Amino acid sequence: MSKNFEIRKHVVLEATPEQVWRAIATPEGQAAWSPDPYQPMDGMDVESTENERLAVRTPEAENGAFHAFEYLVHADDDSTTSLTFVHSGYLGDDWDAEFDFGEMTGYGWDMYLHTLAQYLKHFAGRPANFVTAQGPASSATPEAWTTLEKALGVEGPFELGQQLRLTPEGLPALEGVVDFAFPPDVNFLALRTADGLYRFHDNSSMGMPQAVGHYIYSDIDREATEQAWTDWLARVLA
Repeated sequence: MSKNFEIRKHVVLEATPEQVWRAIATPEGQAAWSPDPYQPMDGMDVESTENERLAVRTPEAENGAFHAFEYLVHADDDSTTSLTFVHSGYLGDDWDAEFDFGEMTGYGWDMYLHTLAQYLKHFAGRPANFVTAQGPASSATPEAWTTLEKALGVEGPFELGQQLRLTPEGLPALEGVVDFAFPPDVNFLALRTADGLYRFHDNSSMGMPQAVGHYIYSDIDREATEQAWTDWLARVLA
């Protein structure tokens, strides 16, 4: 598999260019939808033209690996804005993973850009907290996903628009609508509730544990909430 990659996506957002820019170019906005909003920007090469273009390139690692992210913002009319997103780079001289990085990461960007659209449509202007947690290393199996579903009180596959009530023991119940669905062969659950976008990931195809990544649009204790989800994953996937 090629070690060079380019992933290109285009979405139309129900927002102004200024709202889109805040979401992609500020820490507060990134916390509302992106996969790693709290990553330090030290050492990054950043180019920006406000409300139009943002480009970020990571430093080159010893093995030659780097990642570049470009956002192009274009106003369509008074109510919508087009966003073109490009993630490109080099995976490193020693990259030898069996999965297709571009394909798997492209799936992920579909979900994250959809999350951006959902945030701008349903939660714009509200405080955002990204809460993430991983299960134990032993949960890096497809069978662990079935266990996670049972612990939530549901069973997939899940359909877009489906109403669900999740009941994770020791945590508040979550009630809402399935707002995103991958192809049936990808284990994933996305739920939009009144206060957030909750995401449950089966990462076993990449040799990684089960995980959650939730975007909660209210004032919460983020560290305490992350610990609660980490403890829950540890209990149900032990």
